[in-house]
Amino acid sequence: MSEKKLAIIATKGTLDWAYPPFILASTAAALGYQVQVFFTFYGLQLLKKKPDLKVTSLGNPGMPMPMPMPVLLQALPGMQGMMTHMMKQKMKSKGVASVEELREMCQEAEVKMIACQMTVDLFDMSRDDFIDGVEYGGAATFFEFAGESDICLFI
Repeated sequence: MSEKKLAIIATKGTLDWAYPPFILASTAAALGYQVQVFFTFYGLQLLKKKPDLKVTSLGNPGMPMPMPMPVLLQALPGMQGMMTHMMKQKMKSKGVASVEELREMCQEAEVKMIACQMTVDLFDMSRDDFIDGVEYGGAATFFEFAGESDICLFI
């Protein structure tokens, strides 16, 4: 029986959306899957050497809040920074690994991380912005792997 494969497309670049691709990729790799994550558009933020990931409740009505807060208050200057700080503190208090730690776990487990070259060019990013070990390719690179995968996820 051949090795199982998992293909993930990561498109989001916020703190809360950083966790699913890295948790799923590292777990699948630990279970023996061959894993590839294709980072495109805002998902490229997750590959930066020093990611400055934020979280916001705007557009995310499912986000649990410590107290009910009208949308208008959530849009006030400084609220995003406060919510990001609160989320990081909550994760730390619950022993949740940081994005950087999860990313390192993926690298150690030989998860292949591919940055979308078209998006890198579109946003005038430099390869120097990204962590070591990132590969670069386009949609065809993703489909080559995804076409043979047992599971494909769009995150």
